[in-house]
Amino acid sequence: MTSSTDLPIDETSRAGLAEQGLTLRLVDPSDAGDHAAWFHAESRGFLGPTLPDEQVEARRTGLVDGRRLVAVLDPTAADPTSPVATTICWPADLTVPGRRSVPAWAVSGVTVAPTHRRRGIARALLDAELRTAVALGCPVAVLTVSESTIYARFGFAPAALARDLTVLTRRVRWTGPTPTGRVHFVSPEQLREAGHALVEGVRLEAPGQISYEGHLWDRQIGLAAGDSNAKNLRCVRYDDAGGSPQGFAVYQLKEDPSDFVEHELTLHALVATTTDAYAGLWRFLLEMDLVSKVSAHLRPVDEPLRWMIDDFRAVRVNEFDHLWVRVLDVPAALTARTYSAPGRLVLGVDDPDGFAAGTWAIEVDARGGATVQPSDEPADATVTVTALGSLYLGGVSAGTLAAAGTLTGDVARVDATFRSTVAPYLSIWF
Repeated sequence: MTSSTDLPIDETSRAGLAEQGLTLRLVDPSDAGDHAAWFHAESRGFLGPTLPDEQVEARRTGLVDGRRLVAVLDPTAADPTSPVATTICWPADLTVPGRRSVPAWAVSGVTVAPTHRRRGIARALLDAELRTAVALGCPVAVLTVSESTIYARFGFAPAALARDLTVLTRRVRWTGPTPTGRVHFVSPEQLREAGHALVEGVRLEAPGQISYEGHLWDRQIGLAAGDSNAKNLRCVRYDDAGGSPQGFAVYQLKEDPSDFVEHELTLHALVATTTDAYAGLWRFLLEMDLVSKVSAHLRPVDEPLRWMIDDFRAVRVNEFDHLWVRVLDVPAALTARTYSAPGRLVLGVDDPDGFAAGTWAIEVDARGGATVQPSDEPADATVTVTALGSLYLGGVSAGTLAAAGTLTGDVARVDATFRSTVAPYLSIWF
C-alpha cells in the first residue's frame, strides 16, 4: 500500500476549492508552526479551548506515522495562515466478522469554520478523503461522528451501535461468576504497555474495532498531553490466578457534595480478555464503598452485565450510533470478512458517487469465505451504498433496512448471508 503521507493532495477537490479562492493542501507535521495553526483550527472547530504552546507541541511530537493532516486556507481572511477547514486521516485495521481485518481509511478532525459554512467545503474535503482512500487501496472508510445528520450524504452509515449504562448500585447484588483472580491499582504509566497489549489481544473479537495507538491510547488511560481530567482518573488491572494480566479498567469518582456516601463512579474503559477478568472488574466497580451509581460510556450492545446482577431494571440503557462505515471497493471489502451461511447471492449496489456501484455475485463456501465478482445477472437484492455499510459488519438486519426502504429483494437471503453472531462494537472515539 502506498504511504498516506506520500500521496499528493486530491486534485479534483483542490481545483474546485481554488475556484472559490481557497487553498487545499497537506499540512507538514514536522513544521511546528504549520501544525500549530492546523491544531488550533481543529480545536476551534470542535468548540475546544486554545491550548498552551507546550501542549500543542506535545501533540505534534506524539503524532503516529501515517497521520495525514489536510487544511483549507483562505488567503483573504484576517489570518490567512489559520485553516478554515481541517481533516486528519490515517490507515487503520478494521475488524470484520470472522476474526479478520481489512485496511480502512479512518477519517477524523473534520471541521469547517463557522465563517465558511455553506460553501461546499465539507463536500470537497470528504470527497477528497474518499478518493484518497481508493488511491491508497483501502476498501472502506470509517469514522465516528459528532453530528449524525452529515455523513450519509457521503455514503457512510451506522454499522456499530454503542450504549451508555447507568447502574444504581444500591439496588443490585452480584449473581455472576465468582472471580478467581485479583484486582490491583496501577498507574497509567504501568498500564501503558501491558494495557495496550490487552487491547490488541481482544481487537479481533468484535467486528468494528480498529487498531489504534499514540494519542488515542494515551487519552484512554489519562496520559494525553493537556488532559485536564487526567488527575481524576484511577486505573486498575485484573490478574488471573496465575498472576497474568487479563484486563483493566479506567474510571473516576465524583462526590455528591450533599452526601458523601452518594459518589458517582464514571467508567471510561473496561477491557477484559477472559470472562473471569470481565466478572472480576465489574464486581469490583459495582461493590465499591461510598458509591451509589456507576455510569459507563461506550459499552457494547450485547453487554452481559445485566445477566450478572439480581435487578435487571437497575441498569438504565441509552443506545446511540457510533461507528459509521463507507464501502468503497465491494470485492475487496466483502471478501475480507466471513459469512454465516454458504450459498450464492447476487447483490446490486446503488452508489451515486460510483465507488461501489454495480451488481456483484457473492459465492460463500462452507467455511464462510467468499469470492466476489461483477455480474450481469439479475440481482437477488438491491441495496443503497449506505445500507451496504450498515450490513457490512453484520449488526443491522436486512429486514430493518428493507423497512427503511434502502434494501429490496430477497431479504431472508441477505440476512442469512450477512448477519454476524458477534455484535459489532468499537470501544473508542476517534
